[in-house]
Amino acid sequence: MTQLFVRTGIHFANCQEALKHIGEEMLAKGVVKASYPQALIKREALFPTGIALEQHAVAIPHCEALHAISPAIYLIRPDKPVSFQRADDDGEIAVPLIIALVVENPDAQLRLLRQLFGGLQNPQRVEALLNTPQAELGKAFWETLVEPQPDAASSF
Repeated sequence: MTQLFVRTGIHFANCQEALKHIGEEMLAKGVVKASYPQALIKREALFPTGIALEQHAVAIPHCEALHAISPAIYLIRPDKPVSFQRADDDGEIAVPLIIALVVENPDAQLRLLRQLFGGLQNPQRVEALLNTPQAELGKAFWETLVEPQPDAASSF
């Protein structure tokens, strides 16, 4: 079972600071090995994770499964967007939502990434996550992106 951790109202001067925080937090939660924080920073430098969406942007930092102990997602909505390198070019992009993945199974990681990308293509879903109160953010994220329920109207 994937654990979900949620944090809002936190400030990062840059993406390095955000990645350092993610590494320390996931280590403290016991879901990653001691090698994870450095591996996360190293992978982000080689393969940036900032993604421009239709109206917003997200970053999905992650690293190889061998650094994980158990699956987790760390959803962070910083108090102001953080600049991440774009995955698709050399520029930077301001990211208001960070979705850090800790996945122990490479196949599961690919499935989860595909699922997230599918949900993130919907601007209303992203907008909802950016505006949901902190107390409901975890539930909203899970229902919106991880396990979206089919539209009731489309089941007829």
